[in-house]
Amino acid sequence: MARTSANADTSHRILDVAERLLQTRGYNAFSYADVAQALHVTKASLHYHFPTKADLGRRLIERYEQAFLNALATIDQAGSDARERLRRYVDIYVDVLRNDRMCLCGMLAAEYATLPKPMKTGLKHFFDENERWLVAVLEDGQATGKLRFAGSARETARLLVGSLEGAMMLARSYDDVARFKSAAERLLTGLTDGK
Repeated sequence: MARTSANADTSHRILDVAERLLQTRGYNAFSYADVAQALHVTKASLHYHFPTKADLGRRLIERYEQAFLNALATIDQAGSDARERLRRYVDIYVDVLRNDRMCLCGMLAAEYATLPKPMKTGLKHFFDENERWLVAVLEDGQATGKLRFAGSARETARLLVGSLEGAMMLARSYDDVARFKSAAERLLTGLTDGK
């Protein structure tokens, strides 16, 4: 049992370091050697837990998605109206930026053409789940009169995700979280029509 616990702890530490590297450098800009050096272990140890970098990348996406879905569930459990749920959704991005990181899946999307197929599938699933949640919030907000938007909820959800991911990249380029917050606020104001 102790060996299983130690293996799980090592896997978790590997994922933590790899996630930080991916969110700050990108998938193609870090190697097993970088992770091994940060953890003071051998590359062979990393390969024991994650035989290939694609296995590591796939697991990073799964873990990041689960954390994101947990955050969305927490937002839903708060019982707020649609406007507040969207604000709290934006806050997830703000928190990532404040930690000098980018959305893990946004970073991967920039490198999509070079990713292994299982990672591409996982990446699309992450964005599909974001879109699904946003569609539900937008439809609720439209039904209650709290939100207004032209077109379908799905189109608006896609606009939100794309805009927030893009705003995140630009804010990082300028090292200016306020730039992201300003863009996000304008997006949300456009949906609430000043309400």
